[in-house]
Amino acid sequence: MSANPDHPRRSPATVVIVGAGPRATGLIERIAANAPELHGDGAPFELHLVDPHPPGGGRIWRPDQSPLLWMNSMAEDVTMFTDASVEREGPICPGPSLSEWAGRLREEGPPHALPPELAAEAAALTGRSFATRRLQSAYLGWVYERSVAALPPGTTVHEHRDRAVRVTGPYDGRQQVWLEGRTAPLTADAVVLALGHLDAEPDAEQRALTAFAAEHGLVHLPPEFTADSDLNVLRPGEPVLVRGLGLAFVDLMVLLTEGRGGRYERGPDGELVYRPSGREPVLYAGSRRGVPYHAKIGYSLSGERPPVPRFFGPAQVEELLSRPGRPDFRRDIWPLIAKELGFAHYHRLFTAHPERTAGPWSAFEEKYAACPPGSPELAALVAAAAPDPADRLDLDVLDRPLTGLRFDDHEALQQALRGHIEADLARRHDPAHSPDLAVFLALLSVYGQLIRFGDIGGWWHGFFSFLASGPPGPRLEQLLALSRAGVVRFLGAETAVAADPLRGVFRASSASVPGHVVEARALVEARLPEPTVDRSRDTLLRSLHRDGAAATPAGLLAVSPADARILDRGGRPHPRRFALGPHTDARASGAFARPGTNAPAFRQNDATARALLRCLRDLSCRASLTA
Repeated sequence: MSANPDHPRRSPATVVIVGAGPRATGLIERIAANAPELHGDGAPFELHLVDPHPPGGGRIWRPDQSPLLWMNSMAEDVTMFTDASVEREGPICPGPSLSEWAGRLREEGPPHALPPELAAEAAALTGRSFATRRLQSAYLGWVYERSVAALPPGTTVHEHRDRAVRVTGPYDGRQQVWLEGRTAPLTADAVVLALGHLDAEPDAEQRALTAFAAEHGLVHLPPEFTADSDLNVLRPGEPVLVRGLGLAFVDLMVLLTEGRGGRYERGPDGELVYRPSGREPVLYAGSRRGVPYHAKIGYSLSGERPPVPRFFGPAQVEELLSRPGRPDFRRDIWPLIAKELGFAHYHRLFTAHPERTAGPWSAFEEKYAACPPGSPELAALVAAAAPDPADRLDLDVLDRPLTGLRFDDHEALQQALRGHIEADLARRHDPAHSPDLAVFLALLSVYGQLIRFGDIGGWWHGFFSFLASGPPGPRLEQLLALSRAGVVRFLGAETAVAADPLRGVFRASSASVPGHVVEARALVEARLPEPTVDRSRDTLLRSLHRDGAAATPAGLLAVSPADARILDRGGRPHPRRFALGPHTDARASGAFARPGTNAPAFRQNDATARALLRCLRDLSCRASLTA
């Protein structure tokens, strides 16, 4: 409904977005894309972005990071723009991927604001390069500026380098967003939280370890964003226990080796060799799995893509959601996911490597579809169709490769882990194992369906990251060199850390080498804090929960799956408050995405942008009719 020009207009409608990182940037892009349809009357509105860090990259992707830190995705696999794969109501607005953006810079010349070292990196970037986080920050800043420029004429954007600490206001009235150190709030018709990854107060175990460290003069670094950690407290040559072998560990490894002056060379046989500076500590690293995340796959898919979703798509999700009671992940959801991943794996094996299969794909597909998930019939079918056990998908072994393995001593474990990493690197760069890439694509499809269930617990997110969101292959090659140099020592699976008050040290052991213990005066928790509302250090998020916003049993902010409106404890969606990101129970796999993968974040951004614009339109109409 259009505003009546004969009536006086109200003041411009106002939206406050708390957080100015890639999620907020993606939302602004979708607001601009949908505005011609849903805000066509030209009524002005204002956007306020609240974040102490620069817009575009926000905190995690801010430009002032070490140039040694990389992305864990190839440049051609990073985009902020929708394409035909994205399920959305709004229009597709194509834009360049990170590698395409860098290509434009090569052709047109970099903007004056781009530092020379980043211009040089952009000039050398290829689609299969792993860009630095600083270059990704520049790309995100460019996307932000482009998205702001695409907003309707008359739109005003205000950037506040502040922290928002509270949101107040009536259920169906204008909201007040209070900023740290300011006496007057920002008044908004709608508020969106796009907070990104947040710091958290330590849990009981972490508090006890920190207290023990303080009492005995030790070092304990709790879970946090590695780029923000004070690593100067870790002294050269000293043993350091590290819990975690994911991406945070890789950052830690880089900053404590190359970041302290170490360097890599190629030996005469082509093997990578680490030359220490002498300033490195010795990292004793372990985790529940005991192995690092799988390397990123280093080749592209040729031929037919796996036709997913097939066994875990919208129809199956609707059926699960229609059942009385909440679906149980392990009982109801995981068997369908496992069958979906297997379907992608065997589709690729039959279509790309038929010489390793028995019988035609059509016959296998028909029987596979008829077998119940996880059934003996399914296992027998797979065994007959893939004669070589190496060609069969075993998700349990993939998830926990060291389960049941025991080693005679610590050195035997080091050799075994190096062998595991070498085999993983070789496999992830060999198209003969292209069913792995099919499974990766199926994992992305599954993630896109799972957001409809809300909080499903943390296991899935860890499993997904382990298989699909690992480090670049060159990082694992560096890890091998560090292991051979003795700078990194692996602890094994089911790593346990305890405080020893008698000796005044931390002690680490694992199931992989029974009886072997490592003592150290420093302990690093190499992982991000769990996104929890009750322990978040974000004052705004805690106050929202205290004022009535609902949280899931795992501590995530509850939002409507349809448009990300924040739910109260009665399940009622707030008409003017929205939330997107990892602190919500609709968390997606990332704020940017691989092109052509129907990215959940892009779908959520579109739905939320349209809900916001409808809200502003309704308010404009209401003001015009009552003026």
